[in-house]
Amino acid sequence: LVARRIRSFPDFPVPGVLFRDISPLLKDPAAFRASIGLLARHLRQTHGGDIDYVVGLDSRGFLFGPSLAQELGLGCVLVRKRGKLPGPTVSASYTLEYGKAELEIQRDALEPGQKVVVVDDLLATGGTMRAACELLSQLQAEVLECVSLVELASLRGRERLAPVPFFSLLQFD
Repeated sequence: LVARRIRSFPDFPVPGVLFRDISPLLKDPAAFRASIGLLARHLRQTHGGDIDYVVGLDSRGFLFGPSLAQELGLGCVLVRKRGKLPGPTVSASYTLEYGKAELEIQRDALEPGQKVVVVDDLLATGGTMRAACELLSQLQAEVLECVSLVELASLRGRERLAPVPFFSLLQFD
């Protein structure tokens, strides 16, 4: 059900890229509910009740983070692009194919030692998720695992996350 709701668009946003579109999944309540349920089941089986918070990454991780947190009976913490959060923040920069970017989290979002799971819609090269893990370590949070709906396996993003475990529901080349 979940896999059938992922569309592919060749040559978007640039020639040679095969874009995996989650929009049909979001339009289908049963498919979206199934994706959240499957991610939650994996996290319960792997970590039991040891997770304190789900951390959603800007911006499509915000689509999955709060729903996953709700399903697990947890709160959700947001990691945003630079300049989007009020109050004192900490930041981590990372490189993109076309330049540099920064992620931020509010300084008081987590207490040292709290255990978190990071969620995003898709893992490609792993740069954003790796930066989020570094950002969370600045707050002395323990990242138990990173999860995503889709993984573009041929880009080997999970290798950039090591030693943090990574799980995805769907893998594409």
